[in-house]
Amino acid sequence: MNNTLGALEELILLLVLREQESYGAQLVKLYIEHMKKEITLPAVVMVLKRLEKKKMLESRTGEPSSERGGRRKVLYKATNLGYQTAEEAMKAKTQIWDMIPKIS
Repeated sequence: MNNTLGALEELILLLVLREQESYGAQLVKLYIEHMKKEITLPAVVMVLKRLEKKKMLESRTGEPSSERGGRRKVLYKATNLGYQTAEEAMKAKTQIWDMIPKIS
């Protein structure tokens, strides 16, 4: 199984972990808010599906809502593998960052 994460996959996974359970449109808003960059809903959904295929996320269908015209949201939450993979990625980055000489 491929436990490597691309940069966007890592960011989306971290946002899902932060929210505990989230859906595509919410993640678009969070990404824009925190990264100060635009992203489209289809791009986020593609990443969510890749992370689910890698077993780092799991999804469920929420209840229908009137503001969505009776449609249901697909809600995502991280699995233990997703949490562990994100944690390992952050530790590796921190270790490498700590080895970089400070520039004054």
